[in-house]
Amino acid sequence: MTDLVAEDAWRAFWNKGGWWRALLVAAVYLLLYLGTSVVTSTVFAEFIDPEDVFGTAGSVFFAVALPILIGGLLLLAFAISLGWLGDLFGPQPIAGRRWMWIAVALVAIPIVLRLFGTDWAALSVGVVAATLFMGLCVGFAEELLTRGIAVTLLRRAGYGEKLVMVVSSALFALLHSANILEGQAPLTVLLTVVYAFGFGVMMYLVLRVTGSLVWPMLLHAATDPTTALATGGIDQATSAAGSAGLIGIAGVFNVIYPLFAIVAIVLVKGKVAPRPS
Repeated sequence: MTDLVAEDAWRAFWNKGGWWRALLVAAVYLLLYLGTSVVTSTVFAEFIDPEDVFGTAGSVFFAVALPILIGGLLLLAFAISLGWLGDLFGPQPIAGRRWMWIAVALVAIPIVLRLFGTDWAALSVGVVAATLFMGLCVGFAEELLTRGIAVTLLRRAGYGEKLVMVVSSALFALLHSANILEGQAPLTVLLTVVYAFGFGVMMYLVLRVTGSLVWPMLLHAATDPTTALATGGIDQATSAAGSAGLIGIAGVFNVIYPLFAIVAIVLVKGKVAPRPS
């Protein structure tokens, strides 16, 4: 009986939703991710090349993919404990609008450009496979957190979709502010945060217009690895490994996302009625 009461209290607490609960989940996830990264980087240091993380398959897996994979599994366990899997992976409770398909195109185009612009002959099969797996981990974990759990918490609090989009995208952007702990220049981190907010809005629009969390997961899962394979890293400015022209064009979308996000803030409307407690 005590266990049932505790479970009901646990679910009741999270079912109330709210921005600060979404922030709490994001903060705990970030702390766990950073802590896990320290542990995995220490335990598997012999497999990691700190000078070129994407230089070997082992380095990619242990330095980048494994901490995110663990974080994603913890988020999944959290969602299961709340009984939210149906809500997270089921049809969206509010339909998208036709103009939102623009976001799908804006995300897909640079992915295709990088696929054609990457010098695949210069990459080993192992590195490519490990980087693609890393992308799946990133897409699953970060979208489950921000477009899944955070969006659900915000909607359950009764927020309108405009605020849901802005707050969930802001949380996604704040996650990337942790890059400053890796020694990146403040300006680079700031630009990354602005880009991440814009990309977060794109992912929200993909969620709305496709009606499923799976699609932003997949598009996100394709964005990060193609960026890493084309440029040699994620969230950093590096020289292109393939066609500078195509990859340069793909980079223009980093500016387009925040600009289109402003348009989306004006256009997005609607509200999902909160569930009764």
